[in-house]
Amino acid sequence: MAYFLKKSKQNGKLYLAICESFYEPEKKATAHKCYKSLGNTDSLIKNGISDPIAHFQKEVDKLNSERRLAKVEQVSNESPLQYLGYFPFVAILEKLNVKKYIDFFKLTTDFQFDLFELLSSLIYARIIYPCSKHKTFHEVINRMCTPYDYSYDQLLNGLSFLGNTYEKIIEIFTRALKNKYGINTEKTYFDCINFYFEIDKEDDFRIEGPSKENRKDPIVGMGLLLDSNQMPIGMKLYPGNESEKPILRDVIQLLKMQNNITGETVHVADEGPNCAQNIVFSKENGDGYLFSKSVKGLSEKEKVWVLKTDDWLTMKSNKGAVLYYYKSCIDEFPYTIVHEGKNVNINFTEKRLLTLNPELRKKQIFEINKQVEKAKNLTCSLAKKEEYGDSAKYVCFTDTDGKKARDSINQDAIDKDKKFAGYNLLVTSEIKMTDSEIYSVYHNLWRIEESFRIMKSDMDARPVFLQKESTIKGHFLICYLTVLLERILQFKTLGKKYSSCEILSFMRNFVVLKTGSQYINTAIASDILTDMSNIFSLPATNYYLSKKQVNSFLG
Repeated sequence: MAYFLKKSKQNGKLYLAICESFYEPEKKATAHKCYKSLGNTDSLIKNGISDPIAHFQKEVDKLNSERRLAKVEQVSNESPLQYLGYFPFVAILEKLNVKKYIDFFKLTTDFQFDLFELLSSLIYARIIYPCSKHKTFHEVINRMCTPYDYSYDQLLNGLSFLGNTYEKIIEIFTRALKNKYGINTEKTYFDCINFYFEIDKEDDFRIEGPSKENRKDPIVGMGLLLDSNQMPIGMKLYPGNESEKPILRDVIQLLKMQNNITGETVHVADEGPNCAQNIVFSKENGDGYLFSKSVKGLSEKEKVWVLKTDDWLTMKSNKGAVLYYYKSCIDEFPYTIVHEGKNVNINFTEKRLLTLNPELRKKQIFEINKQVEKAKNLTCSLAKKEEYGDSAKYVCFTDTDGKKARDSINQDAIDKDKKFAGYNLLVTSEIKMTDSEIYSVYHNLWRIEESFRIMKSDMDARPVFLQKESTIKGHFLICYLTVLLERILQFKTLGKKYSSCEILSFMRNFVVLKTGSQYINTAIASDILTDMSNIFSLPATNYYLSKKQVNSFLG
Protein backbone atom coordinates (compact mmCIF):
# COMPACT_ATOMS: atom_id res chain seq x y z
CA MET A 1 0.00 0.00 0.00
CA ALA A 2 2.38 2.78 1.31
CA TYR A 3 5.10 3.73 3.77
CA PHE A 4 4.56 6.28 6.56
CA LEU A 5 6.56 7.76 9.47
CA LYS A 6 5.13 6.52 12.77
CA LYS A 7 5.55 8.72 15.86
CA SER A 8 4.90 7.32 19.34
CA LYS A 9 5.66 8.53 22.89
CA GLN A 10 7.15 6.21 25.48
CA ASN A 11 8.43 7.30 28.93
CA GLY A 12 8.30 10.93 27.88
CA LYS A 13 10.38 10.41 24.74
CA LEU A 14 9.31 10.57 21.06
CA TYR A 15 10.15 7.42 19.13
CA LEU A 16 10.19 7.21 15.33
CA ALA A 17 9.72 4.25 12.97
CA ILE A 18 9.08 3.77 9.27
CA CYS A 19 6.06 1.50 8.87
CA GLU A 20 4.39 -0.12 5.87
CA SER A 21 0.65 -0.40 5.46
CA PHE A 22 -0.90 -3.30 3.53
CA TYR A 23 -4.26 -5.00 3.00
CA GLU A 24 -4.96 -8.04 5.16
CA PRO A 25 -7.35 -10.36 3.22
CA GLU A 26 -8.38 -12.41 6.25
CA LYS A 27 -9.37 -9.35 8.28
CA LYS A 28 -10.55 -7.49 5.16
CA ALA A 29 -8.88 -4.38 6.55
CA THR A 30 -5.64 -2.42 6.39
CA ALA A 31 -2.79 -3.61 8.62
CA HIS A 32 0.67 -2.22 9.43
CA LYS A 33 4.13 -3.63 9.99
CA CYS A 34 7.42 -2.03 10.97
CA TYR A 35 9.78 -1.53 8.04
CA LYS A 36 12.60 0.18 10.03
CA SER A 37 12.87 1.19 13.70
CA LEU A 38 14.65 4.58 14.03
CA GLY A 39 14.85 5.17 17.79
CA ASN A 40 13.98 8.25 19.85
CA THR A 41 14.49 11.79 18.60
CA ASP A 42 16.91 12.71 21.40
CA SER A 43 19.38 10.01 20.38
CA LEU A 44 18.98 10.90 16.70
CA ILE A 45 19.76 14.56 17.38
CA LYS A 46 22.88 13.56 19.39
CA ASN A 47 23.97 11.53 16.33
CA GLY A 48 23.93 14.64 14.17
CA ILE A 49 20.38 14.66 12.75
CA SER A 50 19.15 18.11 13.70
CA ASP A 51 15.54 17.53 12.58
CA PRO A 52 14.81 13.76 12.71
CA ILE A 53 11.16 14.09 11.69
CA ALA A 54 11.91 16.10 8.52
CA HIS A 55 14.92 13.93 7.71
CA PHE A 56 13.12 10.60 7.84
CA GLN A 57 9.98 11.97 6.23
CA LYS A 58 12.13 12.55 3.14
CA GLU A 59 13.22 8.89 3.32
CA VAL A 60 9.57 7.81 3.54
CA ASP A 61 8.71 9.97 0.53
CA LYS A 62 11.56 8.39 -1.43
CA LEU A 63 10.40 4.88 -0.56
CA ASN A 64 6.85 5.67 -1.67
CA SER A 65 8.13 7.21 -4.91
CA GLU A 66 10.18 4.11 -5.71
CA ARG A 67 7.18 1.90 -4.99
CA ARG A 68 5.00 3.93 -7.35
CA LEU A 69 7.60 3.67 -10.11
CA ALA A 70 7.84 -0.06 -9.57
CA LYS A 71 4.07 -0.40 -9.95
CA VAL A 72 3.94 1.53 -13.23
CA GLU A 73 3.59 -1.00 -16.06
CA GLN A 74 6.20 -0.36 -18.68
CA VAL A 75 5.24 -0.48 -22.38
CA SER A 76 5.62 -4.09 -23.47
CA ASN A 77 7.05 -5.23 -26.80
CA GLU A 78 4.19 -7.74 -26.92
CA SER A 79 0.63 -6.66 -27.64
CA PRO A 80 -1.97 -7.65 -25.02
CA LEU A 81 -4.39 -8.34 -27.91
CA GLN A 82 -5.09 -12.02 -28.55
CA TYR A 83 -7.15 -13.63 -31.31
CA LEU A 84 -10.05 -15.81 -30.20
CA GLY A 85 -12.45 -15.57 -33.16
CA TYR A 86 -11.40 -18.95 -34.53
CA PHE A 87 -13.22 -20.79 -31.73
CA PRO A 88 -16.09 -21.99 -34.03
CA PHE A 89 -13.49 -23.80 -36.16
CA VAL A 90 -12.11 -25.49 -33.04
CA ALA A 91 -15.57 -26.90 -32.30
CA ILE A 92 -16.15 -27.97 -35.92
CA LEU A 93 -12.80 -29.76 -36.16
CA GLU A 94 -13.62 -31.59 -32.95
CA LYS A 95 -16.97 -32.70 -34.40
CA LEU A 96 -15.34 -33.85 -37.63
CA ASN A 97 -13.00 -36.04 -35.57
CA VAL A 98 -10.19 -35.90 -38.13
CA LYS A 99 -7.31 -35.61 -35.66
CA LYS A 100 -6.86 -39.34 -35.17
CA TYR A 101 -6.54 -39.87 -38.93
CA ILE A 102 -4.03 -37.05 -39.32
CA ASP A 103 -2.11 -38.54 -36.40
CA PHE A 104 -1.68 -41.78 -38.37
CA PHE A 105 0.86 -39.96 -40.55
CA LYS A 106 3.18 -40.00 -37.51
CA LEU A 107 3.82 -43.66 -38.34
CA THR A 108 5.54 -42.69 -41.60
CA THR A 109 7.39 -39.56 -40.46
CA ASP A 110 9.98 -38.59 -37.87
CA PHE A 111 8.47 -35.18 -37.16
CA GLN A 112 9.27 -33.79 -33.72
CA PHE A 113 6.03 -31.77 -33.74
CA ASP A 114 2.30 -32.44 -33.81
CA LEU A 115 1.13 -32.42 -37.47
CA PHE A 116 -2.54 -31.86 -36.58
CA GLU A 117 -1.57 -28.99 -34.29
CA LEU A 118 0.33 -27.39 -37.15
CA LEU A 119 -2.47 -27.99 -39.66
CA SER A 120 -5.22 -26.63 -37.39
CA SER A 121 -3.22 -23.58 -36.30
CA LEU A 122 -2.53 -22.63 -39.93
CA ILE A 123 -6.26 -22.93 -40.70
CA TYR A 124 -7.12 -20.71 -37.73
CA ALA A 125 -4.48 -18.16 -38.74
CA ARG A 126 -5.74 -18.14 -42.34
CA ILE A 127 -9.29 -17.23 -41.30
CA ILE A 128 -8.39 -14.54 -38.75
CA TYR A 129 -5.40 -12.91 -40.47
CA PRO A 130 -4.37 -14.15 -43.95
CA CYS A 131 -0.73 -13.27 -44.65
CA SER A 132 2.61 -14.82 -45.58
CA LYS A 133 3.77 -17.91 -43.73
CA HIS A 134 6.68 -15.98 -42.21
CA LYS A 135 4.33 -13.32 -40.86
CA THR A 136 1.83 -15.97 -39.81
CA PHE A 137 4.44 -17.67 -37.64
CA HIS A 138 6.02 -14.56 -36.14
CA GLU A 139 2.99 -12.27 -35.74
CA VAL A 140 -0.23 -14.30 -35.78
CA ILE A 141 0.35 -17.75 -34.27
CA ASN A 142 1.85 -16.31 -31.09
CA ARG A 143 -1.14 -13.99 -30.62
CA MET A 144 -3.73 -16.76 -30.70
CA CYS A 145 -5.07 -17.94 -27.36
CA THR A 146 -4.01 -21.51 -28.10
CA PRO A 147 -0.31 -22.18 -27.39
CA TYR A 148 1.60 -23.96 -30.16
CA ASP A 149 5.00 -25.61 -30.04
CA TYR A 150 6.83 -25.76 -33.38
CA SER A 151 9.56 -23.73 -35.08
CA TYR A 152 9.38 -21.85 -38.38
CA ASP A 153 11.50 -24.51 -40.10
CA GLN A 154 9.13 -27.17 -38.77
CA LEU A 155 6.21 -25.14 -40.15
CA LEU A 156 7.73 -25.20 -43.64
CA ASN A 157 8.58 -28.91 -43.37
CA GLY A 158 5.07 -29.71 -42.21
CA LEU A 159 3.54 -27.56 -44.95
CA SER A 160 5.63 -29.37 -47.55
CA PHE A 161 4.46 -32.73 -46.23
CA LEU A 162 0.83 -31.58 -46.27
CA GLY A 163 1.28 -30.40 -49.85
CA ASN A 164 2.66 -33.75 -50.97
CA THR A 165 -0.32 -35.51 -49.37
CA TYR A 166 -2.99 -32.85 -49.95
CA GLU A 167 -5.35 -35.17 -51.84
CA LYS A 168 -5.33 -37.65 -48.95
CA ILE A 169 -5.95 -34.86 -46.43
CA ILE A 170 -8.92 -33.65 -48.49
CA GLU A 171 -10.24 -37.21 -48.68
CA ILE A 172 -10.09 -37.44 -44.87
CA PHE A 173 -12.04 -34.21 -44.48
CA THR A 174 -14.59 -35.14 -47.16
CA ARG A 175 -15.25 -38.50 -45.49
CA ALA A 176 -15.62 -36.75 -42.12
CA LEU A 177 -17.98 -34.19 -43.69
CA LYS A 178 -20.10 -37.01 -45.11
CA ASN A 179 -20.21 -38.93 -41.82
CA LYS A 180 -21.02 -35.95 -39.60
CA TYR A 181 -23.11 -33.63 -41.76
CA GLY A 182 -23.89 -35.60 -44.89
CA ILE A 183 -23.20 -34.64 -48.49
CA ASN A 184 -25.55 -34.66 -51.46
CA THR A 185 -23.98 -35.82 -54.74
CA GLU A 186 -27.13 -36.30 -56.81
CA LYS A 187 -25.83 -33.29 -58.69
CA THR A 188 -22.33 -31.87 -58.24
CA TYR A 189 -20.80 -28.60 -59.38
CA PHE A 190 -17.35 -27.90 -60.77
CA ASP A 191 -15.48 -24.64 -61.06
CA CYS A 192 -11.89 -23.83 -61.93
CA ILE A 193 -9.79 -20.81 -61.03
CA ASN A 194 -6.14 -19.86 -61.27
CA PHE A 195 -3.56 -18.06 -59.16
CA TYR A 196 -0.73 -16.01 -60.60
CA PHE A 197 2.84 -15.78 -59.28
CA GLU A 198 5.08 -12.75 -59.68
CA ILE A 199 8.21 -14.70 -60.55
CA ASP A 200 10.67 -14.13 -63.39
CA LYS A 201 10.93 -17.74 -64.59
CA GLU A 202 8.49 -20.58 -64.95
CA ASP A 203 9.03 -23.95 -63.34
CA ASP A 204 7.38 -27.35 -63.82
CA PHE A 205 4.32 -26.28 -61.80
CA ARG A 206 3.97 -22.52 -62.25
CA ILE A 207 3.61 -22.05 -66.00
CA GLU A 208 2.18 -19.25 -68.13
CA GLY A 209 -1.41 -19.85 -69.14
CA PRO A 210 -4.82 -18.16 -69.56
CA SER A 211 -5.12 -16.06 -66.38
CA LYS A 212 -8.46 -14.55 -65.34
CA GLU A 213 -6.59 -11.36 -64.46
CA ASN A 214 -5.20 -11.28 -68.05
CA ARG A 215 -1.68 -11.25 -66.62
CA LYS A 216 1.44 -12.74 -68.20
CA ASP A 217 2.78 -14.17 -64.95
CA PRO A 218 3.11 -17.96 -64.44
CA ILE A 219 -0.03 -19.43 -62.90
CA VAL A 220 -1.33 -22.51 -61.12
CA GLY A 221 -4.79 -23.91 -61.89
CA MET A 222 -7.25 -25.26 -59.37
CA GLY A 223 -10.34 -27.38 -59.97
CA LEU A 224 -13.00 -27.29 -57.26
CA LEU A 225 -15.82 -29.84 -56.87
CA LEU A 226 -18.89 -29.12 -54.73
CA ASP A 227 -21.94 -31.14 -53.76
CA SER A 228 -25.56 -30.19 -54.44
CA ASN A 229 -25.52 -27.78 -51.49
CA GLN A 230 -22.31 -26.12 -52.70
CA MET A 231 -20.18 -27.72 -49.99
CA PRO A 232 -16.56 -28.29 -51.16
CA ILE A 233 -15.84 -32.01 -51.53
CA GLY A 234 -12.75 -32.08 -53.73
CA MET A 235 -9.84 -30.03 -55.07
CA LYS A 236 -7.20 -30.68 -57.72
CA LEU A 237 -4.19 -28.51 -58.55
CA TYR A 238 -2.60 -28.55 -61.99
CA PRO A 239 0.06 -26.58 -63.94
CA GLY A 240 -1.16 -23.27 -65.34
CA ASN A 241 -0.69 -24.11 -69.02
CA GLU A 242 -3.05 -27.09 -68.80
CA SER A 243 -6.30 -25.25 -68.05
CA GLU A 244 -7.86 -26.34 -71.35
CA LYS A 245 -10.62 -28.86 -72.04
CA PRO A 246 -8.55 -32.09 -71.78
CA ILE A 247 -7.15 -31.31 -68.33
CA LEU A 248 -10.54 -30.09 -67.10
CA ARG A 249 -12.13 -33.33 -68.25
CA ASP A 250 -9.43 -35.31 -66.43
CA VAL A 251 -9.79 -33.20 -63.26
CA ILE A 252 -13.57 -33.62 -63.18
CA GLN A 253 -13.37 -37.36 -63.76
CA LEU A 254 -10.65 -37.76 -61.11
CA LEU A 255 -12.60 -35.81 -58.50
CA LYS A 256 -15.78 -37.75 -59.27
CA MET A 257 -13.92 -41.06 -59.03
CA GLN A 258 -12.32 -40.10 -55.70
CA ASN A 259 -15.75 -39.33 -54.27
CA ASN A 260 -17.63 -42.23 -55.94
CA ILE A 261 -19.83 -39.84 -57.90
CA THR A 262 -21.66 -41.16 -60.94
CA GLY A 263 -24.30 -38.47 -61.41
CA GLU A 264 -24.24 -35.31 -63.47
CA THR A 265 -21.70 -32.59 -62.75
CA VAL A 266 -22.63 -29.04 -63.65
CA HIS A 267 -19.67 -26.98 -64.86
CA VAL A 268 -19.98 -23.45 -63.48
CA ALA A 269 -17.83 -20.65 -64.83
CA ASP A 270 -17.56 -16.92 -65.46
CA GLU A 271 -18.10 -15.61 -68.95
CA GLY A 272 -15.23 -16.22 -71.32
CA PRO A 273 -14.29 -16.38 -74.99
CA ASN A 274 -14.69 -20.17 -75.15
CA CYS A 275 -18.22 -20.35 -73.75
CA ALA A 276 -19.50 -22.42 -76.69
CA GLN A 277 -16.54 -24.79 -76.56
CA ASN A 278 -17.06 -25.27 -72.83
CA ILE A 279 -20.72 -26.10 -73.42
CA VAL A 280 -19.79 -28.75 -75.98
CA PHE A 281 -17.17 -30.15 -73.61
CA SER A 282 -19.75 -30.45 -70.80
CA LYS A 283 -22.30 -32.15 -73.05
CA GLU A 284 -19.75 -34.58 -74.50
CA ASN A 285 -18.85 -35.56 -70.96
CA GLY A 286 -22.48 -36.26 -70.04
CA ASP A 287 -22.55 -33.25 -67.75
CA GLY A 288 -24.28 -29.87 -67.61
CA TYR A 289 -23.22 -26.26 -67.49
CA LEU A 290 -24.06 -22.97 -65.82
CA PHE A 291 -22.19 -19.99 -67.26
CA SER A 292 -22.46 -16.26 -67.12
CA LYS A 293 -22.61 -14.61 -70.53
CA SER A 294 -21.96 -11.05 -71.68
CA VAL A 295 -25.18 -9.20 -72.44
CA LYS A 296 -23.37 -6.74 -74.71
CA GLY A 297 -22.19 -9.64 -76.90
CA LEU A 298 -25.70 -10.98 -77.61
CA SER A 299 -27.34 -10.75 -81.02
CA GLU A 300 -29.65 -7.81 -81.69
CA LYS A 301 -32.66 -10.16 -81.52
CA GLU A 302 -31.63 -11.39 -78.06
CA LYS A 303 -31.01 -7.83 -76.85
CA VAL A 304 -34.64 -6.97 -77.57
CA TRP A 305 -35.70 -9.47 -74.90
CA VAL A 306 -33.09 -8.13 -72.49
CA LEU A 307 -34.34 -4.55 -72.77
CA LYS A 308 -38.07 -5.32 -72.56
CA THR A 309 -39.44 -3.67 -69.45
CA ASP A 310 -42.85 -5.30 -69.02
CA ASP A 311 -41.90 -8.82 -67.92
CA TRP A 312 -39.65 -8.33 -64.89
CA LEU A 313 -40.17 -9.99 -61.53
CA THR A 314 -38.76 -8.52 -58.32
CA MET A 315 -36.61 -10.12 -55.65
CA LYS A 316 -36.72 -8.30 -52.31
CA SER A 317 -34.89 -8.65 -49.03
CA ASN A 318 -36.59 -9.60 -45.76
CA LYS A 319 -36.89 -5.87 -45.05
CA GLY A 320 -38.61 -5.17 -48.36
CA ALA A 321 -35.67 -3.58 -50.19
CA VAL A 322 -35.26 -4.44 -53.89
CA LEU A 323 -32.29 -6.77 -54.39
CA TYR A 324 -32.65 -7.30 -58.13
CA TYR A 325 -35.15 -7.72 -60.96
CA TYR A 326 -35.19 -10.95 -62.94
CA LYS A 327 -36.81 -12.87 -65.80
CA SER A 328 -36.10 -16.14 -67.56
CA CYS A 329 -36.87 -18.11 -70.70
CA ILE A 330 -36.25 -21.55 -72.24
CA ASP A 331 -35.44 -21.73 -75.94
CA GLU A 332 -32.93 -22.88 -78.55
CA PHE A 333 -29.97 -20.55 -78.88
CA PRO A 334 -27.28 -20.45 -81.60
CA TYR A 335 -23.59 -20.96 -80.92
CA THR A 336 -20.54 -21.14 -83.16
CA ILE A 337 -17.92 -23.73 -82.27
CA VAL A 338 -14.68 -24.83 -83.88
CA HIS A 339 -14.75 -28.42 -85.14
CA GLU A 340 -11.80 -29.89 -87.03
CA GLY A 341 -10.53 -26.41 -87.74
CA LYS A 342 -13.82 -25.10 -89.12
CA ASN A 343 -16.55 -22.89 -87.62
CA VAL A 344 -19.77 -24.83 -87.13
CA ASN A 345 -23.14 -23.34 -86.15
CA ILE A 346 -25.12 -25.35 -83.60
CA ASN A 347 -28.21 -24.76 -81.44
CA PHE A 348 -28.51 -25.67 -77.76
CA THR A 349 -31.70 -25.83 -75.73
CA GLU A 350 -31.01 -23.94 -72.53
CA LYS A 351 -32.58 -21.82 -69.86
CA ARG A 352 -31.53 -18.21 -69.49
CA LEU A 353 -31.89 -16.13 -66.34
CA LEU A 354 -31.43 -12.40 -66.68
CA THR A 355 -31.00 -10.18 -63.63
CA LEU A 356 -30.81 -6.42 -63.23
CA ASN A 357 -29.25 -5.16 -60.01
CA PRO A 358 -30.08 -1.46 -59.35
CA GLU A 359 -27.14 -0.95 -56.97
CA LEU A 360 -24.72 -2.63 -59.35
CA ARG A 361 -26.08 -0.50 -62.20
CA LYS A 362 -25.40 2.72 -60.23
CA LYS A 363 -21.91 1.55 -59.39
CA GLN A 364 -21.05 0.57 -62.97
CA ILE A 365 -22.42 3.83 -64.40
CA PHE A 366 -20.36 5.75 -61.84
CA GLU A 367 -17.23 3.88 -62.96
CA ILE A 368 -18.08 4.53 -66.62
CA ASN A 369 -18.43 8.26 -65.94
CA LYS A 370 -15.05 8.27 -64.19
CA GLN A 371 -13.40 6.65 -67.18
CA VAL A 372 -15.15 9.02 -69.57
CA GLU A 373 -13.98 12.05 -67.57
CA LYS A 374 -10.44 10.69 -67.59
CA ALA A 375 -10.65 10.12 -71.36
CA LYS A 376 -11.91 13.69 -71.97
CA ASN A 377 -9.07 15.21 -69.96
CA LEU A 378 -6.45 13.11 -71.71
CA THR A 379 -7.93 13.86 -75.12
CA CYS A 380 -7.86 17.61 -74.44
CA SER A 381 -4.21 17.38 -73.45
CA LEU A 382 -3.34 15.32 -76.56
CA ALA A 383 -2.05 12.46 -74.41
CA LYS A 384 -0.42 9.40 -75.89
CA LYS A 385 -2.62 6.38 -76.50
CA GLU A 386 -0.87 4.20 -73.93
CA GLU A 387 -1.71 6.75 -71.19
CA TYR A 388 -5.44 6.07 -71.44
CA GLY A 389 -5.52 2.62 -69.91
CA ASP A 390 -9.09 1.28 -69.54
CA SER A 391 -10.56 4.62 -70.63
CA ALA A 392 -9.19 4.08 -74.17
CA LYS A 393 -12.38 2.23 -75.15
CA TYR A 394 -14.27 5.53 -74.93
CA VAL A 395 -11.99 7.38 -77.37
CA CYS A 396 -11.78 7.28 -81.18
CA PHE A 397 -8.09 7.27 -82.11
CA THR A 398 -7.30 8.63 -85.58
CA ASP A 399 -3.53 8.17 -85.23
CA THR A 400 -3.02 4.45 -85.73
CA ASP A 401 0.71 4.70 -85.10
CA GLY A 402 -0.01 5.19 -81.39
CA LYS A 403 1.29 8.74 -81.14
CA LYS A 404 -1.63 10.91 -80.03
CA ALA A 405 -5.42 10.89 -80.03
CA ARG A 406 -6.94 13.60 -82.19
CA ASP A 407 -10.60 12.71 -82.30
CA SER A 408 -13.72 12.92 -80.17
CA ILE A 409 -15.07 10.78 -77.39
CA ASN A 410 -16.69 7.54 -78.60
CA GLN A 411 -20.25 8.27 -77.47
CA ASP A 412 -21.61 5.05 -78.98
CA ALA A 413 -19.35 2.96 -76.75
CA ILE A 414 -20.37 5.01 -73.71
CA ASP A 415 -24.09 4.67 -74.45
CA LYS A 416 -23.76 0.92 -75.04
CA ASP A 417 -21.96 0.32 -71.73
CA LYS A 418 -24.43 2.46 -69.79
CA LYS A 419 -27.42 0.77 -71.45
CA PHE A 420 -26.38 -2.65 -70.20
CA ALA A 421 -24.90 -1.63 -66.83
CA GLY A 422 -26.17 -3.78 -63.96
CA TYR A 423 -27.33 -6.67 -66.16
CA ASN A 424 -26.13 -10.23 -65.66
CA LEU A 425 -27.11 -13.21 -67.82
CA LEU A 426 -26.83 -16.81 -66.67
CA VAL A 427 -27.22 -19.63 -69.20
CA THR A 428 -27.66 -23.27 -68.20
CA SER A 429 -28.43 -26.71 -69.55
CA GLU A 430 -30.47 -27.38 -66.38
CA ILE A 431 -33.85 -26.28 -67.73
CA LYS A 432 -35.70 -27.81 -64.76
CA MET A 433 -33.91 -25.64 -62.23
CA THR A 434 -35.96 -22.77 -60.85
CA ASP A 435 -34.83 -19.18 -61.24
CA SER A 436 -33.92 -18.93 -57.57
CA GLU A 437 -31.93 -22.20 -57.72
CA ILE A 438 -29.94 -20.99 -60.71
CA TYR A 439 -29.20 -17.68 -59.02
CA SER A 440 -28.32 -19.34 -55.72
CA VAL A 441 -26.00 -21.95 -57.25
CA TYR A 442 -24.07 -19.45 -59.35
CA HIS A 443 -23.68 -16.86 -56.62
CA ASN A 444 -22.80 -19.39 -53.93
CA LEU A 445 -20.05 -20.73 -56.16
CA TRP A 446 -18.99 -17.18 -56.91
CA ARG A 447 -18.68 -16.50 -53.18
CA ILE A 448 -16.39 -19.50 -52.78
CA GLU A 449 -14.24 -18.28 -55.65
CA GLU A 450 -14.36 -14.82 -54.10
CA SER A 451 -13.06 -16.27 -50.84
CA PHE A 452 -10.04 -17.57 -52.72
CA ARG A 453 -9.71 -14.33 -54.64
CA ILE A 454 -9.60 -12.35 -51.39
CA MET A 455 -6.81 -14.62 -50.19
CA LYS A 456 -4.78 -14.29 -53.36
CA SER A 457 -5.39 -10.58 -54.03
CA ASP A 458 -3.69 -9.68 -50.76
CA MET A 459 0.03 -9.60 -51.56
CA ASP A 460 0.85 -11.45 -48.37
CA ALA A 461 -1.87 -14.05 -48.88
CA ARG A 462 -0.75 -15.32 -52.26
CA PRO A 463 2.16 -17.71 -51.69
CA VAL A 464 4.56 -15.60 -53.78
CA PHE A 465 7.37 -16.29 -51.31
CA LEU A 466 6.90 -20.07 -51.35
CA GLN A 467 9.13 -21.64 -53.98
CA LYS A 468 8.70 -25.41 -53.61
CA GLU A 469 5.79 -27.05 -55.38
CA SER A 470 4.98 -29.05 -52.24
CA THR A 471 4.75 -25.96 -49.98
CA ILE A 472 2.63 -24.15 -52.57
CA LYS A 473 0.25 -27.10 -52.63
CA GLY A 474 0.28 -27.14 -48.83
CA HIS A 475 -0.68 -23.46 -48.83
CA PHE A 476 -3.66 -24.06 -51.13
CA LEU A 477 -4.70 -27.04 -49.00
CA ILE A 478 -4.90 -24.69 -46.00
CA CYS A 479 -6.96 -22.23 -48.08
CA TYR A 480 -9.31 -25.01 -49.20
CA LEU A 481 -9.83 -26.36 -45.67
CA THR A 482 -10.42 -22.83 -44.37
CA VAL A 483 -13.19 -22.31 -46.93
CA LEU A 484 -14.62 -25.76 -46.14
CA LEU A 485 -14.87 -25.01 -42.41
CA GLU A 486 -16.36 -21.59 -43.13
CA ARG A 487 -19.06 -23.21 -45.29
CA ILE A 488 -19.82 -25.78 -42.58
CA LEU A 489 -20.17 -22.94 -40.08
CA GLN A 490 -22.33 -20.91 -42.44
CA PHE A 491 -24.57 -23.69 -43.76
CA LYS A 492 -24.65 -26.39 -41.10
CA THR A 493 -24.14 -24.51 -37.83
CA LEU A 494 -25.71 -21.09 -38.51
CA GLY A 495 -28.33 -22.32 -40.98
CA LYS A 496 -27.43 -19.82 -43.75
CA LYS A 497 -28.54 -16.96 -41.49
CA TYR A 498 -25.36 -14.97 -42.10
CA SER A 499 -23.27 -14.24 -45.19
CA SER A 500 -19.64 -15.23 -45.59
CA CYS A 501 -18.64 -11.58 -45.16
CA GLU A 502 -20.51 -11.32 -41.85
CA ILE A 503 -18.93 -14.52 -40.54
CA LEU A 504 -15.47 -13.47 -41.68
CA SER A 505 -15.86 -10.05 -40.05
CA PHE A 506 -16.99 -11.62 -36.77
CA MET A 507 -14.12 -14.11 -36.62
CA ARG A 508 -11.48 -11.49 -37.40
CA ASN A 509 -12.83 -8.93 -34.94
CA PHE A 510 -13.47 -11.23 -31.99
CA VAL A 511 -10.33 -10.47 -29.98
CA VAL A 512 -9.58 -10.23 -26.26
CA LEU A 513 -7.10 -8.11 -24.31
CA LYS A 514 -5.11 -9.85 -21.62
CA THR A 515 -4.86 -7.72 -18.47
CA GLY A 516 -3.16 -9.55 -15.66
CA SER A 517 -5.12 -12.66 -14.76
CA GLN A 518 -8.24 -11.76 -16.74
CA TYR A 519 -9.26 -10.89 -20.29
CA ILE A 520 -11.33 -8.04 -21.73
CA ASN A 521 -13.72 -9.00 -24.53
CA THR A 522 -13.61 -6.19 -27.14
CA ALA A 523 -16.33 -7.61 -29.41
CA ILE A 524 -19.19 -5.26 -30.28
CA ALA A 525 -22.73 -6.42 -29.53
CA SER A 526 -24.46 -7.91 -32.58
CA ASP A 527 -26.93 -10.61 -33.58
CA ILE A 528 -24.16 -12.92 -34.77
CA LEU A 529 -22.31 -12.49 -31.47
CA THR A 530 -25.43 -13.47 -29.53
CA ASP A 531 -26.10 -16.45 -31.80
CA MET A 532 -22.51 -17.66 -31.54
CA SER A 533 -22.70 -17.41 -27.75
CA ASN A 534 -25.95 -19.39 -27.62
CA ILE A 535 -25.10 -22.02 -30.25
CA PHE A 536 -21.71 -22.88 -28.76
CA SER A 537 -22.84 -22.32 -25.12
CA LEU A 538 -19.98 -19.91 -24.48
CA PRO A 539 -19.76 -16.56 -22.63
CA ALA A 540 -19.04 -14.70 -25.89
CA THR A 541 -21.11 -11.70 -24.76
CA ASN A 542 -19.27 -11.26 -21.43
CA TYR A 543 -17.06 -8.19 -21.02
CA TYR A 544 -14.73 -9.84 -18.48
CA LEU A 545 -13.41 -13.32 -19.15
CA SER A 546 -11.33 -15.46 -16.82
CA LYS A 547 -8.55 -17.74 -18.06
CA LYS A 548 -10.86 -20.71 -17.47
CA GLN A 549 -13.60 -19.11 -19.58
CA VAL A 550 -11.15 -18.35 -22.40
CA ASN A 551 -10.02 -21.97 -22.33
CA SER A 552 -13.66 -23.07 -22.63
CA PHE A 553 -13.71 -21.47 -26.11
CA LEU A 554 -10.89 -23.75 -27.17
CA GLY A 555 -12.44 -27.09 -26.22
